[in-house]
Amino acid sequence: MSAANSPSSHLPVPAPDLVVCSSANQWRIERISPALAQLLGTVHGPVEGRKLGVVFADCVPSLVDLAHEAASRGEPLEGVPVRLSRNGGSVALTAQIHPGGLTEDYRGQRVLFRFQPAAAQTAEAVQEFHGIVGGSPAIAEVVRKIGLYAASDASVVISGETGTGKELVARALHLESPRRQGPYVVMNCAAIAEDLLESELFGHEKGAFTGAVRTHRGRFERAHGGSLFLDELGDMPLHTQAKLLRVLEAGRLERVGGEHEQQVDVRVLCATNVPLERAVNEGRFRTDLYHRLAVLRIHLPPLRSRGEDIPQLVQHFLHLFNRKYGRVIHRLTPEALQILQSYVWPGNVRELRNVLERVYVETQAEVIGARAFGEWIRERQSFAPGGWDVEAGMERSRNQSPIFTPFQSQRLPRSLPAGGAGVFDAEIVASEGLGQSDRSTRPAQLDADKIRQAYQAADGNLAEAARLLGVHRATLYRYLRKLRLEREDLGSGETT
Repeated sequence: MSAANSPSSHLPVPAPDLVVCSSANQWRIERISPALAQLLGTVHGPVEGRKLGVVFADCVPSLVDLAHEAASRGEPLEGVPVRLSRNGGSVALTAQIHPGGLTEDYRGQRVLFRFQPAAAQTAEAVQEFHGIVGGSPAIAEVVRKIGLYAASDASVVISGETGTGKELVARALHLESPRRQGPYVVMNCAAIAEDLLESELFGHEKGAFTGAVRTHRGRFERAHGGSLFLDELGDMPLHTQAKLLRVLEAGRLERVGGEHEQQVDVRVLCATNVPLERAVNEGRFRTDLYHRLAVLRIHLPPLRSRGEDIPQLVQHFLHLFNRKYGRVIHRLTPEALQILQSYVWPGNVRELRNVLERVYVETQAEVIGARAFGEWIRERQSFAPGGWDVEAGMERSRNQSPIFTPFQSQRLPRSLPAGGAGVFDAEIVASEGLGQSDRSTRPAQLDADKIRQAYQAADGNLAEAARLLGVHRATLYRYLRKLRLEREDLGSGETT
């Protein structure tokens, strides 16, 4: 298919302001836009081929760290606040950082930056703090704690369901802290194989194990002088927890296969979507490490408990999409907003963003109405475990969240396509998943479509998809093997 006839050719993406590529373990500038060069004012002569960390030496946070993070994660970083030095002063910008794939020689990676003035990111009515959007009391409390805890060097445990924005809180803690000039390094403990986890955390020496052909600096070393964010901490193996505890207590580490210790100065920020107290009681998490890490706590509320923030989140994402796709969609109709505020959002803010981007791409008008969500609602109905029976849903235990909240007197709007007849004939309630006793007594009945829908709703997280389906993760893996499904068969996703 030619570029002219490609569907993506109708979705123009603005050209990047900065293109960088990795070469010999260094990030170098491949291209810079005249607008960015003029904005900096201090750039003299050609910068192509020069080291990114030299040209942008005073940028906070480091563009080198942001490039490495985007390339490592394989997904965009959007709405990142940055401050660039400019003729003795500085300018506040927001950055979108996109991985650009491999270089032509397949030896390096390419990353694209686009910058916007900070004032252009947020709509007039949107309350936003380092990407954390909302004016509800719950979010105000989160922002208050960030302000209090940022000045401390104590460890912070950030808890909350999948998709609530725990990494945004970690980044805000770093950017508000005295360590803001230092690196900010991210590591997802569940996304790395157990036998590689210690090497990734603490580094290894050349020849430490088969395949260790060179010395490797771990995340702790790379975060020296800054902050290290450990996501999904509850999935860390016990033997790695013991070594982590020693590093935290002594401030020193020894690489795998090494013979000498070295000092590290790192503030550790952690995130978990499962209560660490439960993991301690079940013997899956060390008590001493728990007490060492859980000095300060921040809990992010689920989106269903702060529905008043949804209009602001919608406006925030619409502005992001307007810049991303070079189009203008102003708002959602009140009926469309009512639909979004009626849904429980098991995937939280991440799921809301994905749903909005889907209807944004499919909408040609400047306002998104209720009809745009018809297909998505029907998918939710057919996918939701346990069906959509209202009376059965009302009787489910308190710890099981319905897909749509029950209304005693309010109905969702009926102004949807004819194909959705009957969709809004009654309150819609469905179970988020089966209870533990149900898991052990009811045989799972999964097919490829249900697994695919759960995988996409969980944003590519198989553990979360298993939870949505009401089965153990091992059961989901068994069905994947039985149905001969690979990740590419399930759609786009992120982590295991």
